[in-house]
This record gives sequence, structure tokens and C-alpha cells, in this order.
Amino acid sequence: MLFDSHAHYDDEKFQDDRDDIIKKAYEEGVSYILNAASDIDTSLTSMDLAQKFDFVYAAVGVHPHSASTMDESTIARITEMVRSPKVVAIGEIGLDYYYDYSPKDVQKYWFKRQLELAIELSMPVIIHDRDAHEDIINIMKESKISQVGGVMHCFSGSREMAKILLDMGFFLSFGGPVTFKNAKKAIDVLQYVPMDRMLIETDSPYLSPEPLRGKRNDSRNVRLVAEKIAEIKGLDFETIASETLNNARRLFGI
Repeated sequence: MLFDSHAHYDDEKFQDDRDDIIKKAYEEGVSYILNAASDIDTSLTSMDLAQKFDFVYAAVGVHPHSASTMDESTIARITEMVRSPKVVAIGEIGLDYYYDYSPKDVQKYWFKRQLELAIELSMPVIIHDRDAHEDIINIMKESKISQVGGVMHCFSGSREMAKILLDMGFFLSFGGPVTFKNAKKAIDVLQYVPMDRMLIETDSPYLSPEPLRGKRNDSRNVRLVAEKIAEIKGLDFETIASETLNNARRLFGI
């Protein structure tokens, strides 16, 4: 009934109970989980999880935090990974100017290179954007990534940015922050985004929704995100759950 379109079960926070939590999520109504990678090691772990669980799928790629570790051999390895039928996207990739763990010029170079790869491989992308809205949009436009599409994960931009992305054929994904008390901008965007272009996520183990904020997140809590969006959009929970599930299946070819 629910599709958690972005989680990180490769994270060490799940090292003691990873399989149990994934199984519990499925038992409690999460029909699909997409595990998004951050680097080559987590790409491999994502693939392993996707092989272990029928309802888990993988995205492979390198997060901007790790952009400095990349070279063309990294691109070759990602290309090889995409051959697996359980790999359904390139991601998460993008720009992060909040932490600057990798220099901005390095982030931009490898973001562009991974967008090029996604187009070459006809794979949708999962994009990470933190404090880099203008550069993200400019690079996406220049790359013509709209040819394959994708999703802006944990969308934090304005209604104006949402329109640009929607016009490019992208989906917007929302997670725990929509439940926060200061979520005025997210609520405004949610009221604007059409249901056929919306995904939901947890970003587990991060960004737990209220009333679990500060605790480890897991896919079961995607229900709380769906319930809040239903409240914001004036729709019932079942509509939000089924629409976002179908949207994710359509985007990722599942």
C-alpha cells in the first residue's frame, strides 16, 4: 500500500537489526522500499539488499559529500551495476553546499558526469539538493536530464522551483519535514504539486516525522508522512498512499 521511495538501510544505524526492520516495514504495509546509495560501497550494499528482499530496489551512485573520491573508474563501476534488474535509478547525486565536504567545483563536475551517465543509460535520477538550488537547476537544464526524468528527493525549495522541476518532467518527494511545526514552505508547495507528480519517503534513518523527531527513522514511518499530506491536501490516506505508490512504480519502472 505504501512506497518508501528513499531510504538508507546501508547506514550503520541499522547494523544490529537491519533485516528485522525491513521485514517489519513490509508486514506493516510498506509494499516497496527504494534504497538510495551514497558511494560505491553503499551502492553494493543497496544491491545486496535488493537481492535479499523482493520488495526492495536499489539506486546506485555517489552523493556530493563523496564527490572527491570519484574518477572515471567510479563511473565504469556504476555502469556495470546498472545491469542488475533490481537497480532502478542513479542516485543519490547532486550538490550539497551546507557541509561542503567536497569542493563545489568538484561536486558540480561529478554531478554533471552522473547526469550524463543517466542519460546514456536511460535511467531516472534521484537528486540531492541542499543550499544549492540555483546551481542544481542550471546544471539540470544544461544536461537535458528531462530526457530520462527523476525525482528531487526531500524537496525543500519554493513553489517557483517546484514549477521549474515539474515543467522538466520531474517528480517531487516529501518526507518527515512536512510534519514539522515550521513547515510553512513545504505545505505551500504540497498544495501546489499535482498528485500524479508526488512521491513520499522517509530518508531513513534520518528526518523522522513528528512525533518521532530525533529518533531513528525507518520505513514504517512513511505512513505518518502520507497521513500529513492527506491532511494538507484534503484527501484521504488511501488516496495518498495509492497515488504515490503508483507514481513511484511508474518513475522507476517497477
